[in-house]
Amino acid sequence: MVSKRAEIQFQPGSITRQYSEEEAVCLVTRWLEAFGMNRQGVNSKAFLWHIFSAERYSCVSGSAALAQYAMHVAPEYVILSNDRKFAFAIDSRPEKCSLLDYYVFPSNLAWTMAFTHEDGWLGPYFALHNDFAKLNEANLANLQKISEAKAAKLKGWH
Repeated sequence: MVSKRAEIQFQPGSITRQYSEEEAVCLVTRWLEAFGMNRQGVNSKAFLWHIFSAERYSCVSGSAALAQYAMHVAPEYVILSNDRKFAFAIDSRPEKCSLLDYYVFPSNLAWTMAFTHEDGWLGPYFALHNDFAKLNEANLANLQKISEAKAAKLKGWH
């Protein structure tokens, strides 16, 4: 029997880590702590992105969200399914995914992109963490270290 995880397709990138269902639930908790603290009265159990559509967290939507998403980088990207069952990290910012409702963010939650099944009407949504500057600085420093390590390997260093 093929697992549901194998059915999820995305481009580009390769999976660097698959999270268990329990770990996915922990990621949801962390995501809600970052972006959903003001969710009272919002049906975030159905869709986490309702936090954005209900204007409970500052974000941009539609083409502005896509433009912001394209400008942000991270050492790895977490894809989290809205049903809270699947999560995995990949090495490239995904441009396509077979999930209908999903979230992409760096592991430190510096920012998040929420893709919705209502694309074009509600969403997608892009939001920055309240501590974005500090978290993004850490992401950029990690990317620099990765780049330096790759350059060293090309020179034959171990």
